[in-house]
Amino acid sequence: MFINVNGEITREEDAVISAYDHGFLYGLGVFETFRTYDGHPFLFNDHIQRLRASLEELHIHLSIGTRDLLHEVKRTLAANDMVDGYIRLNVSAGAGNIGLQTKPYEEPTLIIYVKSLGAPVRNEKDGKVLSLRRNTPEGQYRLKSHHYLNNILAKREIGNDPKVEGIFLTEEGYVAEGIVSNLFWVSQNTLFTPSLSTGILNGITRQYVMKSAEKLQLPVKEGLYNRQTLFNADEVFVTNSIQEIVPLRSVDRVSMPGSNGTVTSKLILQYEQDRTSLLSSNDLT
Repeated sequence: MFINVNGEITREEDAVISAYDHGFLYGLGVFETFRTYDGHPFLFNDHIQRLRASLEELHIHLSIGTRDLLHEVKRTLAANDMVDGYIRLNVSAGAGNIGLQTKPYEEPTLIIYVKSLGAPVRNEKDGKVLSLRRNTPEGQYRLKSHHYLNNILAKREIGNDPKVEGIFLTEEGYVAEGIVSNLFWVSQNTLFTPSLSTGILNGITRQYVMKSAEKLQLPVKEGLYNRQTLFNADEVFVTNSIQEIVPLRSVDRVSMPGSNGTVTSKLILQYEQDRTSLLSSNDLT
């Protein structure tokens, strides 16, 4: 496998970063994950806009332009003889002295990882409410940062079954998000999702689904909801950029319609249509 480190394609076993990189020493780094369809990354501009906003908050200056980033992604795919892939575009602060730094980071480390994925398939999962509570963001809003201990501990709680997604509650008992996903449910033909005030990540697919619901004239409500709201829902699904829209067939053994959910099916179909439209265009969306 080849990865891309600051524009240099190298074998994964030969890739190195500085031991003084503050992404390693202090967790100062963010990343985006997305998948490509026939070599084209879906919602690429949205991912890069969020990446840049996060880097700005961390005072990390990334000088490379969006089109050049896209070029580097495609170079990395080509080096691995890959078309449909999982992409992790990672930016860490770069090397600095030992000690906390307040001045901006001008020479970050950019790494692009790829992993092979087959054609997208529709899947279902079971949801399990975690006993471990969601930690609060380090700043005002949660970034897609290197701080993943809460997620790792949650994954240990539910185990390695890929068909199970853990669902976080906040310390106050409000529904938050999945371990690696955002959470939605449908009640009385209205789409619900937790508010960003719960400390969840504002996922790119989350934003996409909310816009798609508007196209489908489906009301969307964000707020603070307890776990009973999930149990009473007509449909529940989770989202992320790699797994797309995944219906839940149960939440804590309360049966759900899974892929037979009417609203969920409409949103999945809309996603698939937009994904197909991407392949017929050559823009960065």
